[in-house]
Order: sequence, then C-alpha cells, then structure tokens
Amino acid sequence: MDAASGMNASPMLRALHAEQPAPDRTGPMMLYGQFVGSWDGRMLYVDRDGVRQETTAEVHFGWVLEGRAVQDVWIVPVRSRVSAGAAQLMYGTTLRVYDPRADHWHITWIDPVRQVYDRMIGRQVGNDIVQEYRTDAGARVQWMFTEITPDSFHWTARETAGMGDDWRVRAEFFLRRRR
Repeated sequence: MDAASGMNASPMLRALHAEQPAPDRTGPMMLYGQFVGSWDGRMLYVDRDGVRQETTAEVHFGWVLEGRAVQDVWIVPVRSRVSAGAAQLMYGTTLRVYDPRADHWHITWIDPVRQVYDRMIGRQVGNDIVQEYRTDAGARVQWMFTEITPDSFHWTARETAGMGDDWRVRAEFFLRRRR
C-alpha cells in the first residue's frame, strides 16, 4: 500500500489519491496515465542572461480525483540537491482533467516557486502530446511530450510570437522512469 492510500496518510491525501483511472473513461485517461509513476532526469533551460544551463529533475505522476484526473509534481533540481544548498528553480504541480464532451484535456500548471499559473488545452497529435496556451502578451506557447516510450520521454516548452515559424525553446526535460 502506498503512502497516499495508507492509514497514516492525511484525510486530504486519501481523498485526492486514486489507484486507477475512472472506469467510465479508462481509454482516454491513458494519454497521461502512461506516465503514472516517478521519473528522474535532467532539465536544460536558458537562464535570465541567455545562457544555456543544465540541472537535475524529478517528476511524479499519479491518479487523482477518483481517477478522473492525472496530477504531477515537477521538482528542479532534485530534492537532495536543494537540501545540499542548490537553489530551487521549480516545485510545481499540474492537474490534467479529461473532458469527454470536448475530447481534450483541461490543464492547469501552478509553480509557487516562480509564481507561475498557466491554463492550457492538451491533445494527442500523432505519437506526441501537445499542450497549448497564449501568454498575456499574446505569445503562443506549447508544452510537448515527444519520444514517448514506456521508460522515457522528452518534454519541451517552446513559444512563438508569430505563426509558428520562429519557435524559441525555453526548457527541455529528458526523463527516465524510476525503477
């Protein structure tokens, strides 16, 4: 039994956690359900000075809300590095809720470390997953899961001010499933 469903977990965590997708939408839930579990890897990003940086990352996905949603936590750098004195760059959560009427996902990202709050729509596009939204300034932003296998995936955040012919990569994650 895991901690969220265990007797020692808080009532809130027991109410939030689900063991599996809701039976009335199991198939569509697997778009993000395939990531349920823990992942380790690295993040590449461009810092405020325009310099490309690399650090460690850990990501955890799980079923929530009676299996009608997938929630994750993205932590950069990994917690052991933060406790050793490294600066925390990201510690946020995404809630992904499948909408069977619209056949897409409503997605909310919250990162209190950077005070970032994004709402987007997600869909499968070929073998990839593309989430998209517009910034307050009107830039088009995509978060993409690509090169997806049972044990790894590549995640990219990119944006464009135009029609998509001038994409600028803001961050990339290269993750492997934790054993």
